[in-house]
Amino acid sequence: MKIVVIDGQGGGLGKNIITQIKKELSQAEIAALGTNSIATASMLKAGPAFAATGENAIIHNCKDADVIIGPLGVGFAHSLHGEISPRIAYAVSASPARKILIPISKCNVSVAGVAENTISHYLDEMIRLLREQQ
Repeated sequence: MKIVVIDGQGGGLGKNIITQIKKELSQAEIAALGTNSIATASMLKAGPAFAATGENAIIHNCKDADVIIGPLGVGFAHSLHGEISPRIAYAVSASPARKILIPISKCNVSVAGVAENTISHYLDEMIRLLREQQ
């Protein structure tokens, strides 16, 4: 299973996502895709199979991903303080991959029916959803 993890800014969420996946689903192939080099460098510390930076890398890897994981904003153009281009948002939404998006409300988007919770809780839920995907 190819899991694409997309993150921007400092890459802290992406690093935590990769760490949790590696601990719980060690057989998964994880691609760490940063919108900037700082985010990619942070995610690399968690030990993904490979990493790449920038719009084209994200667009290219979304095409054959089985699962795409990241903050909710990766599906919205101009979110993450402008780091998500319209092309990245389109690549994420158009990908046939299952999307598991962490509802962090920093992109001015709230999801009705989703209670605000801790990152730890959301990562546990992410693992549950990944196990269902297998």
